[in-house]
Amino acid sequence: MDQAAFIKKYATNRQHTNSLKWDALDERYGNPDLIAMWVADMEFKVPEAVTTALNARIAHGIYGYSYTPDSYYQAFFNWEQQRHQLHLEKDWIRFGTGVVNSLYALVNTYTRPGDAVLILTPVYYPFFDAVKDNHRQLVTSELHNDQGHYTIDFDDVERQIKAHEVRLFIQCSPHNPVGRIWTEAEETRLLALCEQYGVLVVSDEIHQDLEIDPQNHPFRSALTVANRRFEDNVIVVNAPSKTFNMAALLNSHVIIPNPKLRQQYDTYMTTVNQTETNVLGQTAGQAAYTDGADWLDHILAIVRSNYQYLKTTLAQKAPKIVIAELQGTYLTWLDIRPYVKPEYTREFIVDKCGLAVDFGEWFSANDRGFVRLNLATDPKYVHQAVANITACLAQLAK
Repeated sequence: MDQAAFIKKYATNRQHTNSLKWDALDERYGNPDLIAMWVADMEFKVPEAVTTALNARIAHGIYGYSYTPDSYYQAFFNWEQQRHQLHLEKDWIRFGTGVVNSLYALVNTYTRPGDAVLILTPVYYPFFDAVKDNHRQLVTSELHNDQGHYTIDFDDVERQIKAHEVRLFIQCSPHNPVGRIWTEAEETRLLALCEQYGVLVVSDEIHQDLEIDPQNHPFRSALTVANRRFEDNVIVVNAPSKTFNMAALLNSHVIIPNPKLRQQYDTYMTTVNQTETNVLGQTAGQAAYTDGADWLDHILAIVRSNYQYLKTTLAQKAPKIVIAELQGTYLTWLDIRPYVKPEYTREFIVDKCGLAVDFGEWFSANDRGFVRLNLATDPKYVHQAVANITACLAQLAK
C-alpha cells in the first residue's frame, strides 16, 4: 500500500468523538477551531488487525474478570526481541493503566517524602508532577542545546546527584520533547553515574518504537546497555499506546528484572491498587504486537515525510527557526524566538497562526519561546500549520 492509499484508509476526523486533542480546544485554548497539534496521539485508526481482534472480543459480550494470557506475553516479548534485541522474562512484568500512573507508583515505591528525584529538562511535564505531587524534592539538570542538537551535561548531572543526594532518576528515552535517542556511550555514562552514587533508574521508553532514522540512531533500552550491565538498577516502563495509538485502552508495562525491587513494588502496590488488567487493552496490544509492524512502518514513513516537509519549507521561508534534530518520537521541537519574543509565543501561535501546540515552558521554565508540534497526523494538517506560521511571520516582518 502506498502512502496515499494508507492515509485514505486510516486517517480520520476525530472531532465530536470526545477527543481530548480536538474537542477540548475551547476549554484549553479558548478557540474550538484551532488545528490540534498538541496531545501525543494520532489522527490514524489503529491497525486493522487490532480492530478485528477487538470486534471478536466484543462479540463474545462478556467483560468479566480476566487474566493476561501467555499469548500476550509471547507477542510482546517477540516484538521487543525482534525490534530492540531486548530479552524479557514473564516474572519481570507488571501491568499498569498507563506510564504516567506507573511513574507515580514508582516514585512512591522507591523514595520517601523529601527525597530527591532527578529529571533532565526540558522534559515531558508529567515527570515534574510525579515528583512534586508526591512531595519529593525535584532536582533538574538542563540538557545542553547546540542549535537544536541536545546533549547531556554529565558534569552537572553528577553535581546535582551529589549536592542533593538524589535517590531516583527518571529518564526519558527517546527524549520528549527534544527528539534525541541517546547513544550507547551516553547511556553507559549516565547509567554508570547512577550506579556509582546508588541512584535507581526508571526509564520511560514509551516512544521506543518511533525511530526516525534507525540506521544512524537506533533505540536501545536501558536494560540492554553495556551488555545488560545495569539491569539490576533499571526499571523500564513502556506501552503499546504511543506506538499504535491506543492510549485510552489503559494497558502499560512495568519491567523490573531485579527480584528485590520487584518485591518492593509488589508490596507497595497491594496498598493502592487492587484492579484487574484491561481485557480490551490487552486484546488490542496482543494483536498490534503480532500484526502491527507493517502499519507502524507506514506511520513512520508519514512522520518522516511530515518532518522533512516542515524542515525544508521553514528553511526556505523562516530560516531562523531552529528545529531540533528528530531522531525518535513523532514530536518536533521548534525554537521560534528569533522571530517572536517569548512572551508573545502563545498570542502568535494560537491567536494568529490558529494552532494548538504544547508550549516550551510546560517542559522547562528555561524554554519559553519553544513549541512542540505533533507530526503523527494527516499531512494536510502539517502543511496548513507550516503555511500559517510562515504567513504570520511574513505579516510580522511588514
